[in-house]
Amino acid sequence: MPRVSSRFEGLGVGFAPYLQPPGSEVIRWTVGEPGFETPSPIVDAAIMGLEEGKTKYTRGPGSVELCNAVSEYLRIHHDIEARADDIVVTPGAKQALLYSFLITTMPGDEAILLSPSWASYEPMLEFIGAVPVHVNVKMDSFHPDLEAIREAVTEKTKMILINSPCNPTGAVFTPEEIRRIVDIAVENDLWIVSDEIYGRMVWVDWPHVSPSTIPGGKERTIVVNGWSKSWAMTGMRVGFLTGPSEAMRAAVKSQANSASHIPTFMMDAAKVALECEDSVQEFNGEYRKRRKLMTEGLSSIPGIRADIEFADGALEAGVQLIPASLITGGEGFVRISYAADEEDIMEGLRRLKSWLLQE
Repeated sequence: MPRVSSRFEGLGVGFAPYLQPPGSEVIRWTVGEPGFETPSPIVDAAIMGLEEGKTKYTRGPGSVELCNAVSEYLRIHHDIEARADDIVVTPGAKQALLYSFLITTMPGDEAILLSPSWASYEPMLEFIGAVPVHVNVKMDSFHPDLEAIREAVTEKTKMILINSPCNPTGAVFTPEEIRRIVDIAVENDLWIVSDEIYGRMVWVDWPHVSPSTIPGGKERTIVVNGWSKSWAMTGMRVGFLTGPSEAMRAAVKSQANSASHIPTFMMDAAKVALECEDSVQEFNGEYRKRRKLMTEGLSSIPGIRADIEFADGALEAGVQLIPASLITGGEGFVRISYAADEEDIMEGLRRLKSWLLQE
């Protein structure tokens, strides 16, 4: 029989093995799944779209109304000036990332990742033939090692990927750190892909700053964002990217030759979501509370060990989390999501404490 293309050989799947539901009896601290229902106005708008027959082909980058709403949202909440014509709404932020990688690299080109980084970046780059170059962050703070970034740039480097706030570390890069990364990109004429999906979830004393708002950054930064996290819309698969007009023309071609567009009936729902600011604030308040429960609860448990040994033992105790050694630079750590229900956080802490104290 014919053989599968060799591009899949050795291609990883990130955290996927740990994202499968292990059984209802296990507490899951794995998936970055908001522990809230999607706000009802969003659901109602999606249903109305279906009932109104919005099930046909439509404008590829997204409706004009939705792109205008995204443009206004970016201006108000992220200080990003983006024309509606320079916004492409995609089937999830992951698709927007893939377009961004296609736009900024060719096979053999190098892209700098600040490790540990989100598990899908590396295989997505490898899938299209680009070469991920891992630059470790400072492990005492998970903030970027700027000199290491500078030293990693070669004649093959074409892009630096920034994810702040970061999954999996939670680090929010300071405005000065973002400025200095932009300086490195300007000095070496590099693209920046800025994954800002967690841009509204900032619990530190400085704001999230997009490199596109830094002098020299706008003309070289592709911003990726979406609806999954802030509005509890993970399964609705709606994201977007924006950046220089030339790059967005390439994004339109990418979408036209792959996904066409997001579901037509979801466009009104996505626009309604951008108006649900009360829900964003409510969810953020709950995230802060759950983060406090998780960190204080874990700090009170003696004997915690990190990585695969801990993850496997925790699963035996009825708590599923992710060993960060599955990603480059994550050795010795585990990834825990505090987006879980408050009851699951408390029960998971009880199980871990019981398991560790009996050893």
